[in-house]
Amino acid sequence: MFEGLRVAVVVPAFREQAHIASVINTMPALVDHIIVVDDASPDGTSAAASAVQDPRTEVIRHEHNKGVGGAIVTGHRRALELEADVSVVMAGDGQMDPEHLPRLLYPLVHDGYAFAKANRFYSATSFAGMPKYRVIGNVLLTFMTKVASGYWNLVDPQNGYTAITREYLERLPLDRLAERYEFENDQLIWLNILNARAVDVAIPALYGSEVSNIRMPAVVPRIILLLCLGFWRRVWHKYVLWSFSAVALLLFTGSLLLAFGTAVGIWAMIASIGPKEASTGTWLLAVAPSLVGIQLLVQALVLDIQATPQ
Repeated sequence: MFEGLRVAVVVPAFREQAHIASVINTMPALVDHIIVVDDASPDGTSAAASAVQDPRTEVIRHEHNKGVGGAIVTGHRRALELEADVSVVMAGDGQMDPEHLPRLLYPLVHDGYAFAKANRFYSATSFAGMPKYRVIGNVLLTFMTKVASGYWNLVDPQNGYTAITREYLERLPLDRLAERYEFENDQLIWLNILNARAVDVAIPALYGSEVSNIRMPAVVPRIILLLCLGFWRRVWHKYVLWSFSAVALLLFTGSLLLAFGTAVGIWAMIASIGPKEASTGTWLLAVAPSLVGIQLLVQALVLDIQATPQ
């Protein structure tokens, strides 16, 4: 236990035969349950996990691959059955240092947070050695996730080293969460809808001989689509369905004005091709709604930032 709380660690694993035993062997004594979820690995991941013979360990094997999100959901469901007070996710590739687990749990126990996640990019040297395209990609993905999830205080959204309280795990719609690599982004969106307080914890990653299974050309479009749909889902639930607020009014009005001004502007440009030109009034009809729309959207953004669960 950790200060009286029963802790379960979910370990999603796919082709981790070489690393899974080390992950289990280095698990701190404070962990009550280790739930290894083998996501239909074609190698000996399950056998390697069972061979450790740690009495805290339970191995669950999927017959069909569900993706990392699907494996995590399976583990979370089992953690709830085991009546764990906190459910932690720690990857099976050994990149998440178990020595930092108490730091991840501390905000949940002492500061009243519902969700804590590791943040690899916590210093000026965190991006050292990383290719520029990955740095740019991480910055863009972080900003898009902030907009979609409403957690403007969080960075490194793809970091899967997380801890969540039983209360909020029970409230999460586990059957509706994304099952693949966009799981972390989708989870943040749902947590914000539930108004869960979330915090980043500075924890470095451990890089070794592990090989990533991520196929970026397939993953990136799915994440972008999920963030776009997730943003409007969050707006609908948080600012319309449960409490129609000024954010929704400003966002919808601003979007309509901007769309109208843009449409008129495009029409005016097309009409100006050739000897004829659009009138001053037409251009004003395009510019004025666009400027007002942008102003309303900025104000909606400010209110959304202020509404970040603290």
